[in-house]
Amino acid sequence: MSELWSKAKLGDLLRRVERFEPRDELTEYSFAGTYSFARGIFVGERKLGSTFALPKVQRIRVGDFIYCKIMAWEGAFGFAPQEADNCVMSGAFVVYEVNRRRIEEKYLDYFFKVPAHWKSIGSHSTGTNVRRQSLHPALFERTEILLPPLAEQRLIVARIDELAAQIHEASAVRYQAAKEAEALLNAETSRIFETLLHGERLPIRTLGCAGENPIQIGPFGAQLQKAEFVDNGIPVLNVGNVWPDGLRLDSLNHVTDEKAQELRRYSLRTGDLLFARSGATLGKVCLVPEECDSWLMTGHLFRVRFDPNRVINRFAFAAFRGSLQIREQVFGQIRGGTRPGYNTTLLGSVELPVPSLPVQRRIVRELDALQAEVDALKRLQSETAAELDALLPSILDRAFKGEL
Repeated sequence: MSELWSKAKLGDLLRRVERFEPRDELTEYSFAGTYSFARGIFVGERKLGSTFALPKVQRIRVGDFIYCKIMAWEGAFGFAPQEADNCVMSGAFVVYEVNRRRIEEKYLDYFFKVPAHWKSIGSHSTGTNVRRQSLHPALFERTEILLPPLAEQRLIVARIDELAAQIHEASAVRYQAAKEAEALLNAETSRIFETLLHGERLPIRTLGCAGENPIQIGPFGAQLQKAEFVDNGIPVLNVGNVWPDGLRLDSLNHVTDEKAQELRRYSLRTGDLLFARSGATLGKVCLVPEECDSWLMTGHLFRVRFDPNRVINRFAFAAFRGSLQIREQVFGQIRGGTRPGYNTTLLGSVELPVPSLPVQRRIVRELDALQAEVDALKRLQSETAAELDALLPSILDRAFKGEL
């Protein structure tokens, strides 16, 4: 750190502005807000003046420094971006113009991205309710920070920009590699099933003939009401739990053991294929893992149960997940404009090529090997992303200690 660094009060670097105006009931206002953890300013919803009760609002301009008094302890600090220019905020926000003769805007922006900095400043918030503690502007403005001369600030900003760009580029390369590997897996899956559908002569079965009563919709309506869900008991899966990489079980409904017994014909078995039949998740599929054996499902899901002497469930899962030809069959039959849906007849008419069981097993092995490579690359990308994400805070910390 240079000897030219000195302490400066935020009140000397920022000038508080109050661009308040009376609310007009006939004017439509675009509101802005602050993200927590010093992630900046966002543009929110538009509201007609007659729909909210604030007696007045304040205008913000691009480049304003803003913080939320009641969320300062959680890092609600940031600069207004171009898209927030002329938006409005309530009086809970404090707005400042930057004294550019003393401090570079981007230097201060980076300063507040250091968790130790915004936590220290936000710790001056007062109040008995922790979630509603408020940082008074006078306390904020008396806070002192170490400040280098303008020329050195610009050098520091340039160096941080350079390193941040390198971090972003490295992260983008890893991400792109993972995306390309996923695309390769999907392309290979589609190639395999296109060959099966249009190449050698193979039995083609519709899903409705893939087993004895293969397709079933979960109970709904009179058979299962939301009011019958309980906190503990037999879990009930819904569309939100179904993802191609498996079930996500962080949010589950339950029914009593007695209700589950009443609905036992809807029970799931290990290896069943679950198919989301409505809404934005339509067409998502996954296999029921062993831990979910004997669970139930709602009426927003199909359960497809294959005859193991005809179709290997993981072969069918690969077809529904990655085959372009099978997906086109599914989505080509979607009914409904704003709320698309699917029924048993439509799903039952989807055609699946059915080679011999040894050929199915070989295809599953090949795709599993490819999936393992993709998963390994994704793990590496995730680990790299975490390491890169940790780099910038470390760089910022060194920068504001004068160690870059």
